[in-house]
Amino acid sequence: MKAAVLTHYDKKGTSLDVQNLPIPVPESEEVLVRIKAAAVNPLDNMIIRREVKLIVPYKMPLIMGNEFAGVVEKTGKTAAHFKPGDRVYGRMPLKKIGAFAEYAAVKESALAAIPDYLSYEEAATVPLTALTAMQAFEIMQVKTGESVFVSGGTGSLGAMAIPVARRLGLHVYTNGNGENEERVIRLGAEKFIDYRKKNYADVLADVDHVLDTLGDSELPNEFRVLKKGGSLVSLRGLPNGRFAKRIGMPLFKRALFQIAGSKYDKMAAVKDQTYDFLFVQENGYQLERIGRLFDKDHPLETSIDSVFSLDQINEALAKVKCGQSKGKTIITM
Repeated sequence: MKAAVLTHYDKKGTSLDVQNLPIPVPESEEVLVRIKAAAVNPLDNMIIRREVKLIVPYKMPLIMGNEFAGVVEKTGKTAAHFKPGDRVYGRMPLKKIGAFAEYAAVKESALAAIPDYLSYEEAATVPLTALTAMQAFEIMQVKTGESVFVSGGTGSLGAMAIPVARRLGLHVYTNGNGENEERVIRLGAEKFIDYRKKNYADVLADVDHVLDTLGDSELPNEFRVLKKGGSLVSLRGLPNGRFAKRIGMPLFKRALFQIAGSKYDKMAAVKDQTYDFLFVQENGYQLERIGRLFDKDHPLETSIDSVFSLDQINEALAKVKCGQSKGKTIITM
């Protein structure tokens, strides 16, 4: 099979090698998936630049790619949820990525059935953002009727988090460029703040939860709009001790991240708030739940910017690195 392989880390970025490798043999609890489409994400470039090595220390050579859609070819001895021919999608298991390939052996618990109304290319855009939204809301322990501010909600994460939040019964507020207001309101946001006209910190107050996509410079303002005792989940801040404990890291890493995230823990402590960092993990059950929140009459909205072949993987990575995409960049096999 063809696969796009990272042979070494490089802080400035490096090209992947498209190699011919043996088709993997699924272990007992795994499923062999013939991958039809995979999405390219900023995370892929971060891995190449060694930016997530403290969280996931990958060994080289490494087949790259984090989210995909495909069809089941065969199943391991104890894998009983899917059968050959089933359409499935998922986030590759954190410790064993490899979506930029014609085949992948994937832990069955990481997979979910693709909704009938989605093509393989559309389905490949879903897992990372859908799981990010669902895992953030589960960490927050959201309840129907509560409010959430999604900072910078005009990007691909907001396009998923906002409708998911509405389906969970939340009141959703966000900010961004005013050119996106109509689209974001249509997705389910009740209040949109154009950052060119107003600072959201002057408009919002006592929000139950904040989903941070902007990082360090905005966290003080995000804590400011959060109510006493509220929860903030960040995708762009620093990992902290709560994060390390939640994903089962060894004690020395818990201590390391406790120090790294102490700045934000102290900000949160002022008003008895909580700060959590999120690095999205595979979870087929949560992805199935996302599928049940929507249907063909109220579908998951997907957006594709560009489609490349596997042989064009480095062009696709360069496009994502430059930003400014109006949807996901897809690799088809």
